[in-house]
Amino acid sequence: MDGYIISEDLQSPQHQTDGEHSHDEEANKMFGFIVFLLSESVIFLSFFAGYIVYKTTTVNWLPPGVSGLEVKDPAINTVVLVASSFVIYLAERAVQKHNLNEFRFFLLLTIGMGSYFLFGQAVEWNSLEFGFTSGVYGGMFYLLTGFHGLHVFTGILLQGIVLIRSFMPGNYDTGHFGVNATSLFWHFVDVIWIILFILIYIWQ
Repeated sequence: MDGYIISEDLQSPQHQTDGEHSHDEEANKMFGFIVFLLSESVIFLSFFAGYIVYKTTTVNWLPPGVSGLEVKDPAINTVVLVASSFVIYLAERAVQKHNLNEFRFFLLLTIGMGSYFLFGQAVEWNSLEFGFTSGVYGGMFYLLTGFHGLHVFTGILLQGIVLIRSFMPGNYDTGHFGVNATSLFWHFVDVIWIILFILIYIWQ
C-alpha cells in the first residue's frame, strides 16, 4: 500500500508541473546562451570579412622581411584543440550518467589541452618577427588570434567553474545547464579556430 501511495504521488499533477517547469527553465537558459553565441559569431564573421578584404586589396600584405607563417606547430595546436572538443563531449556524457569521477577526468583533460593550445600560441607570438603595429597584416593577425585566445581562456575558466561545482553534493542531480553551455561554448571556440587556421595559416 505504501509503495502504491508513493508511486501515485510521483504521478501527481504537482510533480509533473515542477518537472516541466524545471525543463522549460533550462531550455530557456540554453536558448539565451545560443543567442549569445550567435552574437559572438557575428563579431567573428565581421573580423573574417575584414581580413579577406584587406588581404585581397592590400598591395604589400606581409610586413617587410616576412615571407609567411610557420604552419607545423600551429597545426599541432589545432589538432589538440579540435580533439579537446571530443574530450569535453565525453565529459558531458559522463555527467549525464552521474559518473562524476569520469566527468572530472575528461574535464581536466580538456582544460589541459586548452592550456596547451594557449601556451603554444604564446610561444608562437614570442617568436614572430612582426608586431601588432606591423602594418595591416600584423594588426589583423594579432586581433584575430588574440580575440580567439581570449575566448579559449574564457572557456577554460568556465570549465574550472563547472569542475568545482561537481564537488558540491547534489549539484548536478537535477540539471546540467552549466556543463552543457560550457561544452557548447567550447565547440564554438573550436569551430572558430578551424576557420581562423584556414584563413591565416593555410591561405598565405
